Amino acid sequence: MFLFQTSRSSRLVLTGAMTSLLSAGTHAQQFIEESASRFPSPNPTEYTNQLTIGDIDGDGDLDLIFANGGNFSSPGAPQPQRVYINNGSGVFTDESAARLGFSGLCRGVELGDIDDDGDLDLIFAQDFNRLPHLFTNNGNGFFTDVTAAQLPNITLSSSRAQFGDVDNDGDLDIYITSGGSTNRFGCGQYRLYLNDGNGFFTDVTATHLPIGNVCANMDCIFGDIDGDFDLDVKTASTGSNNSRLYRNDGAGVFSLVTTIPGDSSCYSYDFGDINGDGDLDLIGINAGSGSTELLLENDGTGAFTNISSQISPNLSADDNDSKFFDYDNDGDLDLVIGRIFGAERVYNNDGNGNLTLVDDVMQSITDSTLDIMVADLTGNGKLDIVTAQGESGNFQNRIYINNGPADTIGPSIQRTEQAPDTADTNGPYVIRTVIYDSVTSDRGPFLDDVTLNYFIAIRAGLGGWQQVPMKWAGNSLWRGEIPGQPPDSTVAYYVTATDFASNTTTGPKLFFTVTCSGADVDCNGIINIFDLLALLAAWGPCPDPCPPSCSADLNSDCTVGILDLLTLLANWG
Repeated sequence: MFLFQTSRSSRLVLTGAMTSLLSAGTHAQQFIEESASRFPSPNPTEYTNQLTIGDIDGDGDLDLIFANGGNFSSPGAPQPQRVYINNGSGVFTDESAARLGFSGLCRGVELGDIDDDGDLDLIFAQDFNRLPHLFTNNGNGFFTDVTAAQLPNITLSSSRAQFGDVDNDGDLDIYITSGGSTNRFGCGQYRLYLNDGNGFFTDVTATHLPIGNVCANMDCIFGDIDGDFDLDVKTASTGSNNSRLYRNDGAGVFSLVTTIPGDSSCYSYDFGDINGDGDLDLIGINAGSGSTELLLENDGTGAFTNISSQISPNLSADDNDSKFFDYDNDGDLDLVIGRIFGAERVYNNDGNGNLTLVDDVMQSITDSTLDIMVADLTGNGKLDIVTAQGESGNFQNRIYINNGPADTIGPSIQRTEQAPDTADTNGPYVIRTVIYDSVTSDRGPFLDDVTLNYFIAIRAGLGGWQQVPMKWAGNSLWRGEIPGQPPDSTVAYYVTATDFASNTTTGPKLFFTVTCSGADVDCNGIINIFDLLALLAAWGPCPDPCPPSCSADLNSDCTVGILDLLTLLANWG
C-alpha cells in the first residue's frame, strides 16, 4: 500500500532488521493462525484491500466480507468481492456468488442498515473512477444491487466509504473519499450523501462539506471527538499533511479543524480511548516522522496532542492498519498493527495509554497485511483477528484464533444525552448515547444489543418501564426515540448495552418533564405529588451529582423529607 514502489527494496532491508528485533519471544503465543481449517479451501488468492465484519444473516454470529481488486496503481481485472458465512464456531463458507455476485476494483467495504429494516446493507468503494456500489440485504444475508436507483451517479477513485447519521434524523448517511478521475493517488473532492430514510441518497457535498480537492486518499472514519453526540470525521492521506479532521455542527455541515498535528504518508486512522478518560484518541498508521505511528491524545474538546513517544518502540515500518482491543481482559485498550513485509505487532497498554511491544503474543507470519479487524468469531467470548492480504506475498487472507482470556468486562456507556424539559407532546424525544467496549473498528464496538428503557409517570397513573431498541448511528454512537407523552408527564430513562460475549452494562438514570407551565408542575400550576412519588418509586436513589430538577422538589441529598411530603400533601388538597 506504500505510495512509491521504488521504496520496496529499502523496506525489505528493514524487514530483516525488524525480524531480528522481534525474534526473542518472552510470552506464550495467544493468537494462532488457523486459516487452513477455518477459511474455505482453496483460499482465494485475490488482492484484498479491506474487510468488514457483521452478522449479515441474522443468526447471531459474525460473518466476513472482503473488498478485492485494483492491484496497486493500475486497475487490473475486476475481482469477486467475497462473502464468508460463519457457522457459529468460526468456520467459514464462501457464499459470495449466491449472496452477492459482484466483481469490481474495490478498496473499501462497510455495513449499515440504510433502510431501517433491521438488517445490514452494504457499500463498496471503488478505485479508478468507478461508481461505488450499494447493496440492500433481504434480511437473510442475500444482497441486491441498488446502485443505479438509490445512489448518486458519480464516479470516484475512492479508498473508503463510511455509514453514519451525520444530521441526527435517524438514518445512515454516506461519507466517501475520492482521488479524482484517475486513481486514489490523485486529488479529488470528498463527498457526502444524505439518506431520505428509505435508503435513497442525495449528494449534498456543495452545501455540507468544505469545497476543495484532497490528494492521495486512503481512509476515513467517523467519531465524536468533542462529546456533543454528533459524528465528526477524520481522513487519512499519503500526501504530506493532506489528512483532514472535520467537525460536525450537529446538522451534518462540516468545517475544517486546523489545529490538529500534521502527519505524513498515513494509511489509516483509528479512534480509541487509550487512557480511560472517556474521549476518543487517535492513532495514525505510518503517519509519524520516518514512517512511524502518530499517536494523538484528545483533551475531550477535540483538541489533540502528539504523544507518539508513548509507543515503545515506535518502529519505522511499512504499517498499513491497526485496531485497539483488550487482548488481556484488563479493562484497557491494547493495540495490534498490521504491516507489509513482516509480521503483525501487538502492544500492551498500561492503562494510561503507554503502549509497549509484547513479543510472541501473536503467531509471527511474514505477509502483506493491508487491513486488520478484531472480533469474537468463534462465539466463545474471545477476540480473534482477521487480516486482509494484498499488494505482495501469496494474497492469503488469514484468521488468528485467540487462546487467551475471554471478555468478561461489559461495554462502557460513556455518556447519555440529557433530554431537556419540554412542552412538546408530539415527540419523539431523541436520546443518543456513546458506548465503548473491548475492541474498536470503523463501526465502533461490536454490540449485540443496545436498548433505551423508559418509565412514564403521569397524574392518571404509571406507564411502567418500556423499552425501544437503539439504532447504531456511526462509530460509537447509538440513537433511540421515546414517543410523545401527554402534558404533565415525567419521563425517566436509561440505556443498557450487551456485547457478543453477553456482558451487559446499565447506564445512569436520567429524566425530563413534559409540561405546559414550567418544569415539575401540573398544567394548573401546582406540584403533582403523585408524579413525584411514582417517579421516586421507580427511580431508586438519585444519582450523584443530583440532576438540577432534583433540587426543586427534594432535599439536597436527593431524598424526600417527611416534612416536605406533609407540606406538599397539605397544599395538594
